[in-house]
Amino acid sequence: MAAESTLVRDLAEQDLLDRIFPHLPVGSRTLVPPGDDAAVVAAPDGRVVVTCDVLVEDVHFRRDWSTGADVGRRAAMQNLADVAAMGARPTALVVGLVVPGTTPVTWVEGLAAGLGDACRPLDVGVVGGDLSSGPVLVVAVTAHGDLEGRTAVRRTGARPGDVLALAGRCGWSGAGLALLAAGRTDVDAGLVAAYRSPEPVVAAGPAAARAGATAMLDVSDGLLRDARRLARASGVTLDLGAPRTVLADDVARLTPAADVLDVPVEDWLLAGGEDHGLLATFPPGAPLPDGFRPVGVVRDRADELVLVDGRPPRPGAVGWDHFGD
Repeated sequence: MAAESTLVRDLAEQDLLDRIFPHLPVGSRTLVPPGDDAAVVAAPDGRVVVTCDVLVEDVHFRRDWSTGADVGRRAAMQNLADVAAMGARPTALVVGLVVPGTTPVTWVEGLAAGLGDACRPLDVGVVGGDLSSGPVLVVAVTAHGDLEGRTAVRRTGARPGDVLALAGRCGWSGAGLALLAAGRTDVDAGLVAAYRSPEPVVAAGPAAARAGATAMLDVSDGLLRDARRLARASGVTLDLGAPRTVLADDVARLTPAADVLDVPVEDWLLAGGEDHGLLATFPPGAPLPDGFRPVGVVRDRADELVLVDGRPPRPGAVGWDHFGD
């Protein structure tokens, strides 16, 4: 049977693993690589940052919209961004994969290649996991990170007077999803790619911690929704500047697509998720680290957790939530 037509059900488990492992980096912190019952990863700091995410087919991705490599990169990047949001350096991933037998082996190999492409430049090892058959594709990733002697940056430290800043893109993934849904991938291939395979600025997380960030989180569910989470945790109100001003670079990129789809560009800026930018607060007067731009200020707690240019956001601009608020 030709390699391109081979299905998962045509291979034994070890044969499929033998197709996967060559694509996965080990990483310099890995002391015992895959092959034993568990891997061993160095943790010089003595503390381990741990997070996990699950991607389910037709909930988080569609195979007619995304390649295996796209899904692999996406699965890695959203977890690496969570580690970075704590101010930590990502060190290793563990991946659980549930895969129907009718899945082409080349798709699974692409997934592994995408994981490797995301992790290798950051010296992150993919050190093991689990493989199972099942009725729907599921990719579950657990990421580990090292604080390198720093205090973890949590959501709870923002104080009135702090500067609110953002690293990374805003609204691109939401625009890409809208273009895919409308069948208009011709409008801007870069926005579509931003949805299929986000590119968070992972190095900005440790840089923010070194620069004295008082609070930080990964923007995965939309700027407004995640800003509310940070504000609630810190007991403050976040006042975002006028989006067309503080996010001007993103506005310039998004506007042609917004015009084509007749969508207010603010919808993507404020409610579009999965860009995995880092939203952080810094003491007033402190220099912002490379990659961060000021987008607002922290105020005393008010009736609204988040204001937009000093006013409550319009109803409906909330962002993604699996189960609703």
